[in-house]
Amino acid sequence: MKPGSSTGVSCRLLFDRTVWPLKITSNPNMVKTEVAIVGMGTVGSGVARLLLDHGDRTARHAGRTLWLSHVVVRNLQQSREAKLPDGLLTNDLNRVIRDPNVKVVAQLIGGVEPAKSIMLKLLESGKDIVTANKALLAEHGPELFDRARQLGRSIAFEASVAGGIPIVTNISQCLSANQIISLRGILNGTSNYVATRMDQDDLPYAQALKKAQEWGFAEADPSYDVDGSDAAQKLAILAHLGFGARIRWNHIPRRGIDSLTKTDLNYAKQLGYRIKLIAFALQSDSGLQLTVAPMLVKIGKPLAEVRENFNAISVVGDAVGPVFFHGQGAGRMPTASAIVADMIDTAVGRTGLTFKTLELWSDGVPRVEMAHPGDLAGRFYLRFNVRDEPGVLAKLAGILGDNGISIASVYQHTADGSNQDSIPLVIMTRDTTEHNADNAVFEIEKLPCVVAGTERLRILD
Repeated sequence: MKPGSSTGVSCRLLFDRTVWPLKITSNPNMVKTEVAIVGMGTVGSGVARLLLDHGDRTARHAGRTLWLSHVVVRNLQQSREAKLPDGLLTNDLNRVIRDPNVKVVAQLIGGVEPAKSIMLKLLESGKDIVTANKALLAEHGPELFDRARQLGRSIAFEASVAGGIPIVTNISQCLSANQIISLRGILNGTSNYVATRMDQDDLPYAQALKKAQEWGFAEADPSYDVDGSDAAQKLAILAHLGFGARIRWNHIPRRGIDSLTKTDLNYAKQLGYRIKLIAFALQSDSGLQLTVAPMLVKIGKPLAEVRENFNAISVVGDAVGPVFFHGQGAGRMPTASAIVADMIDTAVGRTGLTFKTLELWSDGVPRVEMAHPGDLAGRFYLRFNVRDEPGVLAKLAGILGDNGISIASVYQHTADGSNQDSIPLVIMTRDTTEHNADNAVFEIEKLPCVVAGTERLRILD
């Protein structure tokens, strides 16, 4: 039985060993829009639950019943989190493609292929698409969006960035009266969870990552999360929405948390900061500056207080000023929430209107010029392991000065016992550029009094 039935017959849907009663929309005269799901993983099961178990809720917001007609999977025998009503599950994509009654498809397949080919087939068969696939959009957004426009179709993608946080809609529509000046975000829940455990529980990176995997916050292969790639893909999407940038995600300078140490987390805390993986975008006089990297954020600032697997984005507009978004950045139900909201907007026509007017991911001329990464200005945390001998600080200060870098403060710590040949020296700089900081660190590391293990982190002011 599907939502929209007026018979009152009960149907039940099984999720995580819990039986959920299917709520039936009782208005037999309500308009019905048939929808489908392609890909029935963790998120897909959440979408099915919202469509089937809460059909009355979606109908109330959409003014119509979203009638789930097909769920396409690759392997019918594979065990999955959701037991669907008979007749919905299939491994034949053509059932959706050839069904003229299906208007909206939630494509929930990850990766680039076959996701790209499937999306093109669905668009060409007259379907509007809802997706959470950030990698696909970051890699092939212009091609897919231009093809959708040619066909008079739309692609909605709220769930592709920050899960349940409605950041795509807010930037592209609610803040459209603004020139966005900057974006600063914690966009990867895995990295934030690991950094939180290292900070709060004083765990080394490997143990914190293992705990994230045990709790399901990290994949068996967490590389894309911890090396900054996932955050860079999301930043590429936000940079396009907020600034009109046309940049491939893998051209964004990025560094992950996989080299983060307890030593620097502890020193940062002593100085009044926490280290967070930040996706950063700034419209400056030299152009749009983009980077993903661990940064020191002042304790008490909103981004510094984002814990566990949560995401957050701080946006500054020239008219509205600073606004802050915080919430679950991943997970079955938060992501499903964004997907179903997009399905509702698509079914009632709101997505189609905005899709035509915004011209997202067009292959046309970009609205902004990209700045050289070395021009990005800011303050830096520099930690050197130096030999305990006279004149060391003077040598370091001289090289920093030759590179146009002023010192704000210096902190010399006693040796931690792991290396008796050196002591840690932390320098907080005044404003300079990435280029100057890189050159200075390169020269300092060649000094005989400097031992391996230098760290350079940006301070987010």
